[in-house]
Amino acid sequence: MTGGAHTSNKITVEVNEQEITLPDGATLAEALSASKTPYKDGTAIGILKESTERISGDVTEYAITTPKGEFKIELTGADESSKQIWSEHYKDYEGTPVRWISKDAVAFGPFETDISPTRGAKSFERFEVAFGAGGFDPKNTHLIFTKNRHTSDYGSPENGTFAKIISGKNVLLEFNKSDAIIHIEPVIEWEKMAERICTTDLSTQLDDGVKIFTYFEVELAPLAPKGAEHFLSLTRDGTFKVGVVSSSFISDDNLQGEMCDYENFEPRVVGTVSIRTVGNGNGRAYISCDDRTSSIMHSVVGHVTKGIELVKLAQSGQHLDVEIIPRPITILGMSFNEAEEQLSEIGVKLVRDGHTEDDAIIVIQTPPTTIEILGAAKVKAFGVPNSKLVRIELYDDLVPKTLNFFRHAIGLQFKPVGPLPVLMTYENTYIFKAEREAEKYKEIMPENSPKDKVLSGEIGVTNQAAKRMGMVGVKTEDDDLFGPTGERFASTNIIGRILDIDKLKQFKDGDVMYVTESIGEVE
Repeated sequence: MTGGAHTSNKITVEVNEQEITLPDGATLAEALSASKTPYKDGTAIGILKESTERISGDVTEYAITTPKGEFKIELTGADESSKQIWSEHYKDYEGTPVRWISKDAVAFGPFETDISPTRGAKSFERFEVAFGAGGFDPKNTHLIFTKNRHTSDYGSPENGTFAKIISGKNVLLEFNKSDAIIHIEPVIEWEKMAERICTTDLSTQLDDGVKIFTYFEVELAPLAPKGAEHFLSLTRDGTFKVGVVSSSFISDDNLQGEMCDYENFEPRVVGTVSIRTVGNGNGRAYISCDDRTSSIMHSVVGHVTKGIELVKLAQSGQHLDVEIIPRPITILGMSFNEAEEQLSEIGVKLVRDGHTEDDAIIVIQTPPTTIEILGAAKVKAFGVPNSKLVRIELYDDLVPKTLNFFRHAIGLQFKPVGPLPVLMTYENTYIFKAEREAEKYKEIMPENSPKDKVLSGEIGVTNQAAKRMGMVGVKTEDDDLFGPTGERFASTNIIGRILDIDKLKQFKDGDVMYVTESIGEVE
């Protein structure tokens, strides 16, 4: 973002609402360094330069705040005179109380206007806005918000309505006579009133007055523990991977297809984080960029509390740095000593179960979700000897579809440790069968099938070319005839390798081996 000439050799910018002064011509990297802002490599940064030219005549949307919540109206309809009255005097209506409520409408007032009341019943649609005059007297004007389609004589001007309610419609249904309009604010579409980019290029030059956003913050909803955990799993690496971008939302599609329980019914106002729970796109995470009503298909799991500007600036394919409150509590894969040290810092008691030695490895935590653990201030952990935990390296580039099945079947898409029960052992072969029968709804098309030989320690999955698809196997010796599950090579997908091959010899039929991914490790 390069701009015009500056009158001084210094510029002032904001980095995550922190104002700093930089030399003229400074870059994004210099701004991050000067502000001591941590930067997650490869994540996108939003840069916004707001325009000072704001023409009031262009404003068509207004946010109205009440004790029952906020709703928005858009100036529309045929009554141009009423639109002008509203635009010039909307601030005068702050503090106006509810005057009357019916099944069809709610009215706030009275106050004085210059409207021209007319007699006779008029037809109104749902969620429209009109001025009405009690006794056909402009000094007794009311703001009328309709709830249902109906016909009535409110003493409105000849052309009827001047606006419609575009969001927060449920607020209208909650009013009682003790309520009043608290605040009215024009909605400025800053996207249209600003120069803006979202970039990973730290050499970008900055203009005076720009605002920089390096991350956004999400506070999880206490009423959606499972959905919140779904979102925590999605952002386990600290980033939100932007898939679809539209005017009303951005999405992260990396857990699309994973079921998520519906827990929390709320309006999807700007910054709402929700998970689709049914239909096409279930498991997909959304962040709302404008206001939408509640949906029985979208469970609200959190809200953006900082950095919504970055969300609105994001482009498809970018990764955004996200901070989540509270931080996830995942003690799986830790020793009891490590877990107790971490949990004591946040006031959570650890109850040991299973193999309870200090160096035992935790493979199950109950309750499973962060919100439930914090609510109870206690977590029960099941431990196993370190010998029962096996490190694996998975080949994401070679077998993406098969790994989608594998991680889903043993839970690695949500947790750092997954169980893999031993079905049978013979000679140099170990066969496993995941408890979750993901092969019933996940594809296992042939991928990365061996050609001449299977190496010791390679993990194989039987693909759809064989009846026993979904079986997982490992051999402790090289084999040039059969795959790790005992199938011919064409029916075998090689998905990775075991890094602790010596640990296999302890396992017998019916045992459970626990696995954890070790990215980039070598033997």
